[in-house]
Amino acid sequence: MPVLSRRKALVLPFCLALAACETPDPSTEDLVSMGNFRLGHNVVVSEKALQGPLSRAASEGSWDAVMIDELTRRFGSYEGDQLYHMGESVDSYVLAAPGVPLVFSPKSVLIVKATVWDDAANKKLNTEAKQITVLESISGETLLGSGLTQTKEQQQRNLARNAAKAIQRWMLDNPEWFGIETAEARAARAKLGQTAEVT
Repeated sequence: MPVLSRRKALVLPFCLALAACETPDPSTEDLVSMGNFRLGHNVVVSEKALQGPLSRAASEGSWDAVMIDELTRRFGSYEGDQLYHMGESVDSYVLAAPGVPLVFSPKSVLIVKATVWDDAANKKLNTEAKQITVLESISGETLLGSGLTQTKEQQQRNLARNAAKAIQRWMLDNPEWFGIETAEARAARAKLGQTAEVT
């Protein structure tokens, strides 16, 4: 077998494994149990978001739009019998700029804070906003730095999708909010799988 072909044979399984790490489009996933949850208002604010060092600049309002879109995609299909409102603030971000592969390939990062309200009880369910930090998903495109292979809009979509999934995992850590049995919530969380979350 030629040297080049052997290299391809070795690299291909690695790239496929990396692709499996990407956060899938939630519209293609089976819904996990969320008890009586049904999405009410979905509000995102980002005007005070801090741009991290060596980051591309996000356009004004773009975080609001992409976060609302990804949260709606993840939570909008639930048809429970109780309304819950969600609020998120984008605190800071890094959208990796082009670097030198294998020497300096920065990763994209997003920090958000999340709050859930119970509409019927007219109260906030978490007294302090939950801070969640997510990284970009690892894939064949981002391995050498997403700044080289993705537009900033693609980077934002990647991060927002991971943030929405991480928020759902956190919500399932509080099954009493949604009338879910603990075992059922654990099973739902396990079905969601891991995401590029920093805990």
